[in-house]
Amino acid sequence: MFTDEERDAVYKTIFTRRDVRSFLPDPISEEIVQKLLNAAHHAPSVGFMQPWNFIVVSSPKVKEKLAWAADKERRALAIHYEGEKENKFLSLKVEGLKEAPITICVTCDPTRGGSHVLGRNSIPETDVLSTACAIQNMWLAACSEGLAMGWVSFYKKNDIRDILEIPPYIDPIALMSIGYTDQYPEKPLLESSNWRKRESLTELIFQDKWGSQ
Repeated sequence: MFTDEERDAVYKTIFTRRDVRSFLPDPISEEIVQKLLNAAHHAPSVGFMQPWNFIVVSSPKVKEKLAWAADKERRALAIHYEGEKENKFLSLKVEGLKEAPITICVTCDPTRGGSHVLGRNSIPETDVLSTACAIQNMWLAACSEGLAMGWVSFYKKNDIRDILEIPPYIDPIALMSIGYTDQYPEKPLLESSNWRKRESLTELIFQDKWGSQ
C-alpha cells in the first residue's frame, strides 16, 4: 500500500519527466548511476526475458563519435521538412551527447531466453517493448533524483554498433544522455516550440470497439 504522499510522488514524477537536451558538466556519483540501472533492470519484461543491456559511456572521445552519428542522421532527416518546421528540426540539439557526463546505450537481445519465450512466440516485438519499459523506469528514477535525461532517437543503428562494438544481432534501442541541468523545461520541448499540440485524451479513448466513444 502507498501513502497519499507516496502516490502523489509517483504521479509528480510521471508528469514532471522531460526530454532534456542541455546538461551541466557536473559528475554523477557512481551510487546514483547504479540506482538508475537497478531501476531499469526491475522493469517488467514479457516472459521475464530481460532482453536489455546497458553500455555506460563516459569517454569524451566515444561521446564525440556518438554525437557525430546523431548529427549525421539529423541532417539527413531534415530534408523531409520545409520552412519553419525544418528550422525547428535542425535546431534540435545533439550537443547533449557531448555535454552530459554520461550516455547510456540501452540495447535489446532478441535471442535472450532462447527460441521459445512466453509471449514473444505470439508477438515478437515484445522484447523491444520490454526494453522500452526499462528505459522508462530509468527515466523516472533519474527525474526523482533531480537528474535530466535526453533520448536521442535519430541515428543509424549500424553506426552505433560500430562505435560501441555491439554484435550485429543486438539492437541498440536508445541513447540516453544523463546529467544535471539548469534548463529543465516546464513542458516538453516539442510542445513548447509548437512542433505539435498534445492530443486530447478523451478523443483517444474508445469503449468496447475502435471508434466507439
